[in-house]
Amino acid sequence: MRAGFGLCGLLLAANAYAVEGVTQDWLKAASIADHSTNYSGVFVYQYGNHVETSSISHLLESNSEYEKLESLDGPKREIVRHDGQVWCYRNNKLVPIDSQYGARRFPLLLPDQLASLSRNYQVKELATDRVAGYNTRVVLYQPRDNLRYSHKIWLDITSGLRLKWAVLNDKNQVVEQYAFTELKLGNDVDRSWVAGSTPDNAKSVVNSPAPPIKSGWVVDALPRGFMKTMEILRPMHGKHSPVIQLVFSDGLSAISVFIETADADEDDNEALTSRGAVNLYHKVVDNHLYHVVGEVPPKTVMQVLDSIRYNGK
Repeated sequence: MRAGFGLCGLLLAANAYAVEGVTQDWLKAASIADHSTNYSGVFVYQYGNHVETSSISHLLESNSEYEKLESLDGPKREIVRHDGQVWCYRNNKLVPIDSQYGARRFPLLLPDQLASLSRNYQVKELATDRVAGYNTRVVLYQPRDNLRYSHKIWLDITSGLRLKWAVLNDKNQVVEQYAFTELKLGNDVDRSWVAGSTPDNAKSVVNSPAPPIKSGWVVDALPRGFMKTMEILRPMHGKHSPVIQLVFSDGLSAISVFIETADADEDDNEALTSRGAVNLYHKVVDNHLYHVVGEVPPKTVMQVLDSIRYNGK
């Protein structure tokens, strides 16, 4: 009997690894489809009672990638992305902005880290579903700890494009959700907007990315699997000098740490704020103001902030 149970266990384990391997391939395909698929549509971003509706168009044209997002409710906002550079319309003019301050869109996937997701998430393939008229595979990523959220992702069976993404807390409640309500795929997508989507002097007005640095600051209590993807000095609006930023990701979620000298204004007061799945915690420690913002539960950003220390360059 024990041998029988042992064999069953091995078969179940082998099947679980096979499922994880297949779903990882789907997620890799999704990360590619995000950049290689021509599409346009309308998607809804929702958290709590708050709902935002936006239109999005994405095209590959002459070996370049273009994307336009436009708000459909509230104040008019339009964001244009071209090969990693981002502009917004202000007073009928395109103005370059930092890519991290663009409009809300589906969370980014980091292909280099997708293979290791199963170490920190249990991967489950759920029943197929339909989103915006398209058949989808549904994959659930449940964390192996209580320091991150679950992620439920709907992938178009044909293209691999993500059509819906829900972030769930430990009670299986939706914290935030993105979902297409209308979608058109393929070469029939309107291309007329691409010609005037970037300014003629785009190369001269766009700032170069900040170079990487070694600041000497470290974080000791990151959840397992979060790897540093960036460390830079970032100019920030309203700040007298650039702020140190460290970015960490586990492939599905990101955590950013900002460090600056405290200046004794009202922003230095300790506070925890939330918007959907994004939580921000900041406080002053030893004359430095720390900000930690991440797509992780509140206790995680607090744990991360309390473990920040200077280790010397």
